[in-house]
Amino acid sequence: MNCPGVTRRTFLADTGMGFTGLALGALLFRDGVRADSHPAWQPPTGQPHFPPRARSVIWIFLCGGVSHLESFDVKPILNQYAGKSIADTPYAGVLATEGKDVVGGNPAHGNRKVIMPLQTGFRTYGECGLVVGDWFQNIGECADELAVVRSLWTLHNDHGAQLTWQTGRHPRELEHPTLGAWSCYGLGTLNENLPEYVVLGAPTGDCCGGTFTYGAAYLGPEHGGVRLNTNPQNPLPFIRPPEGTLTLEEQAANLSLLGKLNRLAGIDYPDDQNLRARIKAYELAFQMQTSVPETLQLEREPEHIRRLYGLDQDTTRTFGEQCLVARRLVERGVRFVQIFHGGGGGGAWDAHSEIKTNHTSLAAQVDRPVAGLLKDLRQRGLLDDTLVVFGTEFGRSPGAEGSGRDHHPQGFCAWLAGGGVRGGIQHGRTDELGFHAVEDRHFVTDIHATVLHQLGLDSRRLEIPGRKRLDLDHGQVIRPILA
Repeated sequence: MNCPGVTRRTFLADTGMGFTGLALGALLFRDGVRADSHPAWQPPTGQPHFPPRARSVIWIFLCGGVSHLESFDVKPILNQYAGKSIADTPYAGVLATEGKDVVGGNPAHGNRKVIMPLQTGFRTYGECGLVVGDWFQNIGECADELAVVRSLWTLHNDHGAQLTWQTGRHPRELEHPTLGAWSCYGLGTLNENLPEYVVLGAPTGDCCGGTFTYGAAYLGPEHGGVRLNTNPQNPLPFIRPPEGTLTLEEQAANLSLLGKLNRLAGIDYPDDQNLRARIKAYELAFQMQTSVPETLQLEREPEHIRRLYGLDQDTTRTFGEQCLVARRLVERGVRFVQIFHGGGGGGAWDAHSEIKTNHTSLAAQVDRPVAGLLKDLRQRGLLDDTLVVFGTEFGRSPGAEGSGRDHHPQGFCAWLAGGGVRGGIQHGRTDELGFHAVEDRHFVTDIHATVLHQLGLDSRRLEIPGRKRLDLDHGQVIRPILA
């Protein structure tokens, strides 16, 4: 008989009481009490550690590296020194610390030294006076909802930073849970008919994390993200049987038998994570056959809501559908919705050349839908307990790389809205050229810590024995942006 967690010392102590002691020891171990009086570790109960401010998270990730300089950390001084070497400006000191905190990367990239002017205009929005680049005018109109963190940095100079944004770990270390997985592991689902963690859009390519950017690693596959198509006729190809094969009643009977067989196997293999995930997946798949298509029936939305998300325009329709589906999912109790934009390979936003054309085109796809999402959540009262995060793996360099900008992990920005976050504030600062995060610096896991905190979770209390995490993995809550 295999009794995980029972040491030889505990076994010998129990045998001193004969078979009664063995039986009692097994019962006590099941209830979390061991012979050495130290409580056995228990997994999360699904309850928050402290009162939460958010119930759900919508995690928007733009693949490839959005320019912070022309979005939410605009640096007009780049126009003044355009064409000059950074060394020829009063800010030459930024070169002395170029690359600090950064590892890896492609030496062929480097960080170009000749300053490129801004590639778009900018203006001030809201009572808070947030300066936003013209690529994001619609989001700018929501300025008083946003908490912009302008002092982020990350470890990696290449697109493995996409995985770091999701897991907090270096891309060489693939087997680490994502933030979405930690959130659902700690709290579970609010709707048994829908996945607790949903992924929309094309994820990053295999070169830069692939499925690991929405995986659960050692937390178990049942906490990983489930990818959905926004087509209600075929949202999940594997959940609907071929036409004319099985009725719902026949499927239910088959599922009942399969569940019994799996649970019998579970008696012999109580610690088999894959078995537990399989049981859960079969049961959930059956429920999703009706709940998922209903969630994706966007034609039921009023026409003014469809226009709000940009479903009336070819440019914005695809991402608008994903944002509208995200709202419908959190409305129905999905815990974590992760939306990718520009996925595949290194990411569409990777503007090493023609950044003006690249960012103009891509921003036009996301700006109106994201603003529509914020406005819709607000008017429905959902923004109070839904936390929206808008981020990317790193920024773009102030120096030119031909007609583009290079990767820039030393300083960049993201924003959060709703879910108990203060709106209309800018926290942290990069230097005058936008090169380094210099004030209230935050590694990307500080965003993770803040999201978990708003969900009522302490990441250290989620830590699993034998899977010790670094302080950097846990991050620090960004308290100045909290209401």
